[in-house]
Amino acid sequence: MKVLFNAFVVAVFLTAANVSYAQSYPAKPVRILVGYAPGGGVDTTARMVAAALGELWRSTVLVENRPGAAGNIATEITAKAAPDGHTLVLCNIGTHGITPARFAGKLTYDPIQDFSFVSLIGGVPNVFMVHPSMPAKTLRQYIAYAKAHPGKVNFGSSGVGGSPHLSVELLKTLTGINIVHVPYKGAAAALADVMSGHMESSVGNLAGGPLAAIKAGRVRALGVTSAKRNAQAPDVPTFVEAGVPGYEVTGWYGICTQSKVPQPILTKLNQDLNNVLNGTTLKKRLEDQGIEVRPSTSEQFVEHVKKEIAKWTKVVRDAKLQAE
Repeated sequence: MKVLFNAFVVAVFLTAANVSYAQSYPAKPVRILVGYAPGGGVDTTARMVAAALGELWRSTVLVENRPGAAGNIATEITAKAAPDGHTLVLCNIGTHGITPARFAGKLTYDPIQDFSFVSLIGGVPNVFMVHPSMPAKTLRQYIAYAKAHPGKVNFGSSGVGGSPHLSVELLKTLTGINIVHVPYKGAAAALADVMSGHMESSVGNLAGGPLAAIKAGRVRALGVTSAKRNAQAPDVPTFVEAGVPGYEVTGWYGICTQSKVPQPILTKLNQDLNNVLNGTTLKKRLEDQGIEVRPSTSEQFVEHVKKEIAKWTKVVRDAKLQAE
């Protein structure tokens, strides 16, 4: 009986400690890691979320860019961080969908077991763009042009194995075109080269620079990869509308943290993130970037991630994309 009583006391103490810890969270500056260079859609989204959470908490929330290895660097740091909820990562279709598919069995962390999935932020399509001088005015014309010039048309992306790159690999599989991938060290650099005419075409998350470039007429958008048109670019057809039946790729953003973060802190993180995502200010800012805001529970988020890994494992296999 004494043993049971002692165990009960310990359990009550630990529960009280966790609740108290959650109530005092954050106890120091929180950092949101981004596995890509500044200026792309992931970075832009992270900064918007950081600003909103910082205002809610009346505390410092920093965005720390740790680009490289298709997002692996930032993701690995998060997996091995102190389990106190003060290190978050802007997880996305690249870090927790495509990268686990490409590097299955070779990662230093488990993409599911080593993370807590706080909440989805929302979904965003990739957009395929060309310089305005490109002869192709539509995606159909681009595909025809690429077939007439196999291996001679280039497209830029934020890097090998990212969502933008693989969305074009899927396009190549479905259409049989042979276009050459030119990886850049970030989405902003790829966009800059297509705007200047140094690159014929480019693909990237609609959020951030691409949407602004489209609205300014600096590039011609041939199609968005989502199943339906985006409200911020209503004149840009989907790939299906543009002649590629069965095509659909929707990128997504979310917040993840280390797997052993205490549940009370995770609950607070989920509630606070959902609070700012449902608030007028952040929701409008994200939607203005072409992001469809979709807050979720942790359980919904992890199930979504598992489905994405399964989907992209097949795409990677079909594209014969080797881990580099």
